[in-house]
Amino acid sequence: MTGAVDLSALKERAQAAPAGPPTANGVSAASAAVVEVTEANFEAEVLARSTQVPVVVELYAASMPASAVFSPALDSLAAAGNGSWVLARVNVDSDPRIAQAFGVQALPAVVAVAAGRPLADFDGDEPQLGQWIDAVLQATAGKLSGPPQSEGEGEGEPEEPEDPRFVAAETALSEGDLAGAEAAYQVILDAEPANVQALGAIRQVRFIARVQDLDPDAVARADAEPADVAAQLDAADMELYSQQPEAAFARLIETIRRTAGDDRNSARTRLLELFELFDPADPIVIAARRKLASALY
Repeated sequence: MTGAVDLSALKERAQAAPAGPPTANGVSAASAAVVEVTEANFEAEVLARSTQVPVVVELYAASMPASAVFSPALDSLAAAGNGSWVLARVNVDSDPRIAQAFGVQALPAVVAVAAGRPLADFDGDEPQLGQWIDAVLQATAGKLSGPPQSEGEGEGEPEEPEDPRFVAAETALSEGDLAGAEAAYQVILDAEPANVQALGAIRQVRFIARVQDLDPDAVARADAEPADVAAQLDAADMELYSQQPEAAFARLIETIRRTAGDDRNSARTRLLELFELFDPADPIVIAARRKLASALY
């Protein structure tokens, strides 16, 4: 799993109930670098914190002790990480919608989140966890704001004030006001067209807004009507939203391959828009761009 996945919907579902105590199977926070996450604190502990350091989300079920097989190793690695990354632990028995947001199909599941977006899944054995986390840290090096300073650190240095323009945009987004968030980011881009943070954010907001209006059966409808280009565009959006970027890209590339004129231009434009939601160096995007070139020429 990489790139653009909508986790922001969990903001709107936050409940007043606080996070519960350590679970009966012995899974508990081992240090300040480990936090128990529920829908109530997901925004603060995962989305917001992942703008500072990578957050590794471990999803397990208290009713399935075997699903916590990685927990001891992750606890040790998080403690040794000294704040360079955070382990966020989710009991899917009590918070199943977090698992749904990540598209988790089986447990255990471990997902790295950076800058509010899923970055990579762990797909290996316990001895490979350390190498995988090192790769996550390397991939995000210099791209996040860094861990917050401890008390007394940096005394005498003036604290850099938050940009009120981004505060306005993020406030609107946290309140579910996508139109307001887009307008706020647009204000920044009007003044600073090259502002990378605002540009990436407004693309995400526009994608989320577009997907929210889609028919949940968009993929099935497109499969039933392969000649309907508009249906293919909607289906690609839905597939990407459902964390299936390869399927979304393949659908649009195939549409480009068998169409011409305005239909081909529409499919190509949509594909390029979806590419922009990813890091250009993402292997999935690189592979899709090669296939696009083949389809065009």
